[in-house]
Amino acid sequence: MTVYVVTIPGTFLKELSASARTELVRALRPADPRTTDFGAAEDLDILTFYPDSPAFSLRLEVEAHDKASAEAEARKLARDALRSVGVSEEEVPLGQPVITGIDAE
Repeated sequence: MTVYVVTIPGTFLKELSASARTELVRALRPADPRTTDFGAAEDLDILTFYPDSPAFSLRLEVEAHDKASAEAEARKLARDALRSVGVSEEEVPLGQPVITGIDAE
């Protein structure tokens, strides 16, 4: 198994409250990329909002056998976390996951 850092872009179609943002980060915390050598070196944030925009990026750490499995697992983690804070898939379209780092031993 290999540890991947996967970036998923998205756009909130409805504004996310400050408390929902906090809960979203808490729900994603087990997949925080800062626990990888790559994530720590790059000082990656798990959730990045872009100024004056509803766009954001999630950066998640996942363990998988290959890139396709890593991307699929990251998308599942993102959807589950968003659902846990009451945000439906219709309210936040997610873009294509991209492998942005590999932390292989």
